[in-house]
Amino acid sequence: MISIFVVLYFPSTIFCFPRLQKLTLPVPGPEAFAFDIQGRGPYTGVSDGRVLKYEGPRTGFADYAYTSPNRSKAICDGTHDITLAPICGRPLGLGFYYRTGELYIADAFLGLFVVGRNGGRATQLATSAGRVPFRFLDGLEVDQLTGTVYFTDASAIYGLSQINELISSDTTGRLLKYDSRTRKVTVLLTGLAGPAGVAISKDGTYLLVSEFVSQRIQKYWLKGPSANKAEVLLNLKGNPDNIKRTVRGDFWVAVTVSTPSPAVLGHRITGSGAILKTIKFSPRFNSTSVSEVQEVKGALYLGSLSLGVNYVGLSKA
Repeated sequence: MISIFVVLYFPSTIFCFPRLQKLTLPVPGPEAFAFDIQGRGPYTGVSDGRVLKYEGPRTGFADYAYTSPNRSKAICDGTHDITLAPICGRPLGLGFYYRTGELYIADAFLGLFVVGRNGGRATQLATSAGRVPFRFLDGLEVDQLTGTVYFTDASAIYGLSQINELISSDTTGRLLKYDSRTRKVTVLLTGLAGPAGVAISKDGTYLLVSEFVSQRIQKYWLKGPSANKAEVLLNLKGNPDNIKRTVRGDFWVAVTVSTPSPAVLGHRITGSGAILKTIKFSPRFNSTSVSEVQEVKGALYLGSLSLGVNYVGLSKA
């Protein structure tokens, strides 16, 4: 059941993005980030199917994990070819469960995975839910209180290589839950238009889910009198992608605006739908899209699925 609770609020002031540092990658497409319990990282998935870990300015990014059991370094390393993704893998959403040190990975082509604290080849956990195969896993969030993994399947019809078709009309996306204790996947919401990002509140009472196609954010209640119900929290003038909670308990949403003036933005929002701050990242973040804005220790990390972005953007919040 979806109820309607819409907040339309846009601040009059849009802050310009300050100085940009670029953490250079060997291949492009850093769609999402994760940081381990020691704060090391970012870890990010890239276009050739690897999950890379940032080891500092001297070393840069190094191999950490991969999802595909058939992956060949000779074929895959350095590739930008999306047709090789079923062989090489394409990790998107990432999230650590700090209690175990495990990293959960949403692979757009191969399903839900987990890898141990030492990295390497990840273990496949699920490829379908409710007898419907995953087509385009995207966002991922781990509840640190329970170990439950929440993730999105952007479409039941179209994959990442068919993203133009998805954007035009698809409403078959789903919000999903993986119970690490029972190892079962449950469908929480259906009929979503390009669900991309998902984030859990600090107290674990609700999720925020972005719908890229519908240009809105929904609030799904996990606990309380509205448990298992969703409401439209916020309509946006642009396409929202990943959502990441800050240590304060509010959230950064990555938003790509196509018209009337193309721009890539970050909105910092509350769980009640108020926009606290908006930062314009373009043109310094040289991309036509932004997939993630994540705040860590006072710095903002910027990602993009675009093959033109072979770095992680970094600046002060």
